Amino acid sequence: MNNTPFIEMKNVAFAYGSRPILHDINFSIRQGDFAAVMGGSGSGKTTLMRLITGQIRPQQGQVLIEGRDLAHFSAAELYEHRRRMGVLFQHGALFTDLSVFDNIAFPMRELTQLPESVIRDLVLLKLDAVGLRGIEHLMPSELSGGMARRVALARTIALDPELMIYDEPFTGLDPISLGVIAHLISRANKALRSTSVMVTHDIEKSLQIVDQVIFLAHGKIIFSGSPEEMRQLDSPWVQQFIGGLADGPVAFRYPAPTSLKEDLLG
Repeated sequence: MNNTPFIEMKNVAFAYGSRPILHDINFSIRQGDFAAVMGGSGSGKTTLMRLITGQIRPQQGQVLIEGRDLAHFSAAELYEHRRRMGVLFQHGALFTDLSVFDNIAFPMRELTQLPESVIRDLVLLKLDAVGLRGIEHLMPSELSGGMARRVALARTIALDPELMIYDEPFTGLDPISLGVIAHLISRANKALRSTSVMVTHDIEKSLQIVDQVIFLAHGKIIFSGSPEEMRQLDSPWVQQFIGGLADGPVAFRYPAPTSLKEDLLG
């Protein structure tokens, strides 16, 4: 049995210019596991995703994909890495001028040589998997928010990716649509046996469907472990996040250099 993690970060640091974003990041995600990346705004979650997809390279440390340093991938190897990947963007990012059918068919037409008859069958199968077979002729403007997110998921799994990236998949959804998307994401990951990483602020649903939680605060990993371990963790950072508390390690007030009295009275 291969025990090499599918994704591993070793002592990773990254900064935009003189502004540090990530510091000494260490974690691993096993093949087939579903990991949630959580943390407040500005904690480094998006940068972490960009490192995994190879959009940026760390200034320090290694990002390993199946044991290989992503920084040493050739252009062809990086293309293949991304080809094995499916990404569900925060608001779906459907092509507004293409029908539902053509949106889902797009990656098949761009990345494979499949005949149109096979593409048609695959599109219908993916739509059926998300419970929307029969709407393939509609345009994105004719869909509700929940339906659009389900179509986007169908496009994401079009090529049965080995690595799934979810960027805030629950944002802006009503409770029913959120529950449906969470169920479909969980079912798709189990069916495809994909390794999955989800950036999310949703606590309740996320902890029900993931195997691992990676919690970031100020560019550092505060916690990496199972949902059960996170619930029991005695950390003010995590407790503030889970409880939605206005004040805590993430302070309510910006650290102004002068007092209000000084500003008002000069």
